[in-house]
Amino acid sequence: MTYAQIGEQNNKILSRFFVAAKPIPECTIKGDVREKGVYRQMTLIGMLHHRKDPETVIKSYAYAIVAKAEGADFIYFTPSMVHFGSETISGLVYEDGKWKPRRTRFPDVIYNTGSPEKLSKAMDVLRKLKEKVPFTTHSIGNKWRVNERLKEAGDFAQYLIPSKVVKTPKELLHFMEAFSDVVVKPVDGRKGQDIYYITKEQLHFIVNQSSHEERWNLASFINRMTDLLSEKAYIVQPYIRSRTKSGLAYDFRIHVQKDGAGKWVNTAIYPRIAPEGTIITNINNGGYTNYLDPFLHQEFQQEAFNIKKTLEYFGLALARHLDELQMVQYQEVIDEIGIDVGLDTQRKLWIYEVNWRPGCPPTFYLEMDVVRNTILYAMYLAQYQEKIKREILAFKQKKMKKRDIPIIAVTGSAGKTTTKSFLASVLSTRWNVFESKDYWNTTEHTQKHAEEISHNHEAVVLEYGMAYPGVITEHCSIIQPNISIVTNIGMAHIGNFDGDVKGIAHAKSELIHGMKQDGLLVINKDNEHSQLLEMDQFKGRIITTGIYKDADYRASRIAYADNGMTFSMELQHEEHELFIPIFGEHHVYNAMNAVAIADQLGFSPIEIKSGLLFKKPPRRMTMYHLNRNMTMIDDTVHSHPQAVMAAVDVLANIAKGRTIAILGQMRELGDLRDAQYQHIGEYVAEKNIDMVVTYGYRADAIGIAAKAAGIKEEMILHFLDKEKMHEALMERLQDNDTILVKGASKTHMFDTVKFLSDTIGEV
Repeated sequence: MTYAQIGEQNNKILSRFFVAAKPIPECTIKGDVREKGVYRQMTLIGMLHHRKDPETVIKSYAYAIVAKAEGADFIYFTPSMVHFGSETISGLVYEDGKWKPRRTRFPDVIYNTGSPEKLSKAMDVLRKLKEKVPFTTHSIGNKWRVNERLKEAGDFAQYLIPSKVVKTPKELLHFMEAFSDVVVKPVDGRKGQDIYYITKEQLHFIVNQSSHEERWNLASFINRMTDLLSEKAYIVQPYIRSRTKSGLAYDFRIHVQKDGAGKWVNTAIYPRIAPEGTIITNINNGGYTNYLDPFLHQEFQQEAFNIKKTLEYFGLALARHLDELQMVQYQEVIDEIGIDVGLDTQRKLWIYEVNWRPGCPPTFYLEMDVVRNTILYAMYLAQYQEKIKREILAFKQKKMKKRDIPIIAVTGSAGKTTTKSFLASVLSTRWNVFESKDYWNTTEHTQKHAEEISHNHEAVVLEYGMAYPGVITEHCSIIQPNISIVTNIGMAHIGNFDGDVKGIAHAKSELIHGMKQDGLLVINKDNEHSQLLEMDQFKGRIITTGIYKDADYRASRIAYADNGMTFSMELQHEEHELFIPIFGEHHVYNAMNAVAIADQLGFSPIEIKSGLLFKKPPRRMTMYHLNRNMTMIDDTVHSHPQAVMAAVDVLANIAKGRTIAILGQMRELGDLRDAQYQHIGEYVAEKNIDMVVTYGYRADAIGIAAKAAGIKEEMILHFLDKEKMHEALMERLQDNDTILVKGASKTHMFDTVKFLSDTIGEV
């Protein structure tokens, strides 16, 4: 059947319900319908499309006829048919079953229904038109942009499936460490195309795309995904199991519109069921629809009524919220969205997608309800445009008022930067977060941050460093936190406190005194020196983290995985297995700090699991895979006794061949230096490290203690000249070695990382 024949058929069907109005006069200015002796102005609705022939746009017939039935004039046009000089349109009107050319004034309102990609060629025309004529439809963006927008509301972000843009197979593999079943789909995807459902089964990946299933080994997975991710932008999400009793994947489409009074209404809600062997419910890919009530009664029995009401309420509430965001950000309103949601096995509702211009429901004779709401809203918009503009302005001003947001400060002797990065990553799954850069933790940095934080930020995460008393007090005077984390109290900078750890605890306690006194404080219960923190006068809540002692948030079953650490924690009365893409038990403590805060702020376990897949701070347990099957660990930012022993733990746990520890000198240990060096030397021997190489003034004390503890003398080297150290390393390193390079930035130990990487070469 041709488009013309379809049009004639539609016209016959529609004519049963509507009486055709009078033809639009040539170059009409206003209609002249007489009503009780008064001339009523008729609304002229324009339908903007990229196609020149409306016979190729099936829905144009329905919109034209419904407009006439509702007492409005209607013209179809493309950007090339617009004349700005005379403010006229050389478009087409539907009369007597045919599309006829007609020149009219500019419409009172425009329904923009063409392809955004194809209409983008005429952006200048669209921009000028929008300055003169209100548009009913405005884009809310692609999948990723909608996802980011919805993070901006606490109530609705909890329904978002955690999503990440992935650019490399490695990023995808990290995500699959946390979520075994995932969905990979294009950022700008449409109609269910190019969606991959991937699950890992022992040494293979099972990949399903459009009901076609393949099994890939790791090499195939990396090669195929490298090709796929190079073609266009993709996002990855954990798979939400939404299945019927018979095992078919399904979701609900909630079609929400504004009506003739400018109010949001549910036009249609219906289930979409995927064919067997695929998770794609889209109609274009073989999915099919059903009536809502029978489906709910079949699948949920006595819960059916409550689920139906939940879907109805959710659609309207989300539409209103997105409308508000559009007002605040773009001074526009939206008129129609399609929301695809699923229910997991616990009946929790999840948002799959939000489409800003959904297609008409494919069955159940609901197409006319969609068309009628669109036309009536267009008429409302044309009549009340100035009122709507005033409402937008008033709403935006109301929203711009200052609000309380979480301002979180992190301090401690170790783990500040990683804790901050974990926490910012988790909070970013829902909110727009301001995070202090990498290692920016001085008071000068905090002053800069104060100038950069804006009303758009919904949470602030900062690192407060200190080397002397009074520094943290100054931090708090610049930006006062209402949530604080003290990661631990250790030996860093202890030389500046006369070798007394109590002095460090007192200086770190400045954060407790300087924060909001009714706020939230997180401390490490396993760290014995944290008991020295001054918490007696604090009026807020204190929560604890730990591994070995009973704490509010406690990690268990800690294990090394292929690319990081796994551990279990109880969240919301359920046990959850978590993964972090960085090695070391000490980083489990850092992750726990983030988990505790996020849980207290109401983040869901799935958001937390996703956020823990963070971007590591540079030079923190960074792995280099070198030629000759060597592995190198770069941990060359900070160095103090606790951090060195934690890094040695990682070396001992991940190595498959010989272990080589290259350790730089530690500063600011004061009179405790020799004792701490001896302790480290004994520790590397206890961990059976094969070779110990030290660099810097008095660092040879580490080697002396290691020798006394049992490491062979020929496996202990000390240097004051870095070039000589590099020469010696090249003479002694062997295939399959695992090398730790540990040192503070001031000792420039990264020079050794660069030398080994350049000389041996990366895989």
